[in-house]
Amino acid sequence: MRQLVPFVFLLVFFSCKESEKEAAEPSDTGLIQEDEKSPGYFTNPLLDSGADPWTIYHEGNFYYIKSGDNAITLMRTADITDLRNAESKVIWRAPETGDHSRNIWAPEIHNIDGHWYIYVAGDDGDNRNHRMFVIDNSSADPFKGEFKVKSKLKTDQNDNWAIDGSIFKHQDQLYFIWSGWEDPKTDGGEETQNIYIATMSNPYTISSDRVLISTPEHEWERNWHYPGVWKPDAPVYVNEGPQMLAHGGKVHIVYSASGCWTPYYALGLLTMNKNDDPMKKSSWSKSEDPIFQQSKEKSVFGTGHNSFFKSPDGTEDWILYHANDTPIGGCSDKRSPRAQKINWSSDDMPILGFPFSTSKRLIKPSGTVSNK
Repeated sequence: MRQLVPFVFLLVFFSCKESEKEAAEPSDTGLIQEDEKSPGYFTNPLLDSGADPWTIYHEGNFYYIKSGDNAITLMRTADITDLRNAESKVIWRAPETGDHSRNIWAPEIHNIDGHWYIYVAGDDGDNRNHRMFVIDNSSADPFKGEFKVKSKLKTDQNDNWAIDGSIFKHQDQLYFIWSGWEDPKTDGGEETQNIYIATMSNPYTISSDRVLISTPEHEWERNWHYPGVWKPDAPVYVNEGPQMLAHGGKVHIVYSASGCWTPYYALGLLTMNKNDDPMKKSSWSKSEDPIFQQSKEKSVFGTGHNSFFKSPDGTEDWILYHANDTPIGGCSDKRSPRAQKINWSSDDMPILGFPFSTSKRLIKPSGTVSNK
């Protein structure tokens, strides 16, 4: 027995230390280990498949939007973690031919002054012709009325390639951010996707020249091939999927970097002080390292193309992102949407932590009302 006392003491000591370490991890906020049948908890993924997830909370419901089969589907639910039981409707179908008839990518839905707008990329079947389009519906209920193409967004004077557009308002001014090429791509040449910003005179019209605010420059932003997965003919360096996230005295743009066909797809961060001019590149500082990335230990790969949302009671900030369960999932329909709570530092910087494994039980967003 005297031999066991030190052992038991050490076991308890290290167990306590491990518990303290786990509690201190920002990624462990919202994690629960007990009572798996409780309606107050959920596990990722929210759906079996779904790339580029985007949602908005409006008047008691989350509206989750996705593309597929050249159409756009809208889902409505009071509980974003219960998407499998959400009301669902195809709200728009691409025409048979034309400049937005194919490759409908990454739709976002916004409610601006009581009007519903969808921002989505489309082309004629040739990726080099991808451009951003605005689809709108004046009905108060987006499940009613009709969504129609309002405009094609000319993002610069040369009408260059553009995808992953998002709109936000700052200091009473509308801004549009997106991923684009500097110049038209030539066959067989290197391809670089940058993040641009421009002002808007209304939700469907760009009113300024574009300004470059980020280009793939760090090594972690320039992964473009991976053994066993599709490899482009020439290097493809990626910054895409920009999302605005404001908190306190700072405005952030979180973006995705590296090829989505690699497990290295990760999130980067641009930050400016809220009183600076978003249209000046010098206003933005860029993170040296990714702020959210794959976890081999937890079997989560290709973490990216996210959106952010508030909990129903407005007290929490959450990230909604897609990821794969294996490093070779690539850009396929194996990508699935996942959600977890984020935190903030004392100087208004987002703390995203690490992605959770699909076996972890998480507390639902504060104020969630069950669909049942």
